[in-house]
Amino acid sequence: MLVCGMSDPCYPFRRLARNALLANARLHAACAALRPGEWEAPRVSFFPSLKATLNHILIIDRFYVDAVQGGMLGPAAWADPLPCATVDDLAPAQGAMDRTVVTFCDGLAAVDLDRAVHIHRTGRVQTETLADTLMHVFLHDQHHRGQAHAMLSGTSVKPPQLDEFFMADDARFRGGDLAALGWDETALRR
Repeated sequence: MLVCGMSDPCYPFRRLARNALLANARLHAACAALRPGEWEAPRVSFFPSLKATLNHILIIDRFYVDAVQGGMLGPAAWADPLPCATVDDLAPAQGAMDRTVVTFCDGLAAVDLDRAVHIHRTGRVQTETLADTLMHVFLHDQHHRGQAHAMLSGTSVKPPQLDEFFMADDARFRGGDLAALGWDETALRR
């Protein structure tokens, strides 16, 4: 019998947080193997390079995580559009951010999902539910990870598989990724 936490409305958010951490780790590992110059090389996408795209994910995660935690960082989050010059700088910064999101989502209760989040923007404060804000962050990041994945196709490094984190049948492909985080299948399915 398969057990699913779908009766818990926070379950999808915990799963998406773990997916983001794992997908970012795979993407950063691939980028760490790039030849000199490929990380910052101009590419066709919304942002002009792997460096700019992956830095954007980190910046926007900082922006929204601050908001869901009640902060007022707002547009100051993107004052430096490239806070991490190298993959070696970016990977631990994004990893720490991803762990913060996992911990945050692990602490959610159903009642939290309707809580108002005040997102400080230039000249206004946007108010959204926590559920909608978190879903937006996960979809935003997935969108840009997909762009980075496509950009890797034009490099010396094969793009990594980014979608083997939910299906039970894919467990054989993610064991090394989970072990690197000190996780097992139980931790992934929390």
